[in-house]
Amino acid sequence: MRGSHTILLVDDDRDVRESLEEVLLSAGHRVCTANNGQEALEHLHTSRPDVILLDLMMPVMSGWQFRDAQMRDRTLADIPVIIISAVAAQNAAALGDVAACISKPFSIDMLLDTVGHVAAEA
Repeated sequence: MRGSHTILLVDDDRDVRESLEEVLLSAGHRVCTANNGQEALEHLHTSRPDVILLDLMMPVMSGWQFRDAQMRDRTLADIPVIIISAVAAQNAAALGDVAACISKPFSIDMLLDTVGHVAAEA
């Protein structure tokens, strides 16, 4: 299931962020980006995405810290999160109820299928 959903992509690696943004845009999604969890939280107070793609290892505010803050805010807690990280599978339990975990490296088809499925269920 691919299509037009709004995705908030949170990753501190500019190359990764730009590559994923291009892939998601070419699949018909609208994409907003953030360099870290703090920027992502600020973005969420002005716009609501269908899905959040979240890296874990970031400066300023890590994915774990972002997820904790998101879960404490009732207005943000129900936005589905897909973890994209080299340490995703090992840390999923510590992040609460996430929609999916994708371990780096991953295929573009896996990413798009997961995003489409999670967004359609939201």
